[in-house]
Amino acid sequence: MFSRKTVKLLCGLAGGSAVLVFADSRGYLGEPREESRRSRWSRFPVLQAAQPAWTPGSHTPTPTGHAWDFNWDKRDPSALSNGKKKESSTEDPSSEQDNSKPKATRNILLIRHSQYNLSGTTDKERILTPLGREQAEFTGQRLAALGLKYDVLIHSSMARATETAQIISKYLPGVDLVSCDMLREGAPIQPVPPVTHWKPDAVQYHEDGARIEAAFRRYIHRADPKQKEDSYEIIVCHANVIRYFVCRALQFPPEGWLRMGLNNGSITWITIRPSGRVALRTLGDSGFMPVDKVTRT
Repeated sequence: MFSRKTVKLLCGLAGGSAVLVFADSRGYLGEPREESRRSRWSRFPVLQAAQPAWTPGSHTPTPTGHAWDFNWDKRDPSALSNGKKKESSTEDPSSEQDNSKPKATRNILLIRHSQYNLSGTTDKERILTPLGREQAEFTGQRLAALGLKYDVLIHSSMARATETAQIISKYLPGVDLVSCDMLREGAPIQPVPPVTHWKPDAVQYHEDGARIEAAFRRYIHRADPKQKEDSYEIIVCHANVIRYFVCRALQFPPEGWLRMGLNNGSITWITIRPSGRVALRTLGDSGFMPVDKVTRT
């Protein structure tokens, strides 16, 4: 009875769902072909929800966000020069502005610490596991293999990040190690959507959030005008801190930080151009590790 019918499997993008739709020469479920074409999406809510929003009369998605803020780090030369008073009438304003413009690109490689002892009750007890130390070795080897001239290796003062940085530093001779309390793990901002397995109180968000935001402003910004060459800086810290940094740097809603996941020892690479443009070159890259060494704890 269904000899003239073909089965089409349409996979909805929302949730990976699938819907079986029967069609024959007259259309979907016996409808005339033209009517079938007009109504095919309206019949299937799952598929309809998965379709992008299109602008009227065009085939491009409707923009949903705000324009890029080029002065996001408060270091845009044009914004800085607007409030300055001229010291001399003979001073060339164009020359002054050129001297205040950044010319170098900053590359910031954010490393999540390796696997650590989850059963530890204090920070000193939460040291790397044997597998975690292996992961740090792989990360150090990867960073060395990139062949970049690293300027500094900054790390959180927590034990697991400090130990990870120390292992990595073996592969980067001559790169200074700097410890920073501001990079310690914490609760940056209440995530949206909320989760049930992790619920810090309001005080923790208030305290940790201010500290992590301060760390972002300290480390994530365009180059100083005096910097002549591109720089490569490594920061070894924690998943919450890195994910918050990524959202803030890309001007995404910061409350979406928990929608991303990062493997232990992974590399997240942010590039900041002199113009203030920001690019995410890699997010949580751990492809340099053997599959059986990859964890996310």
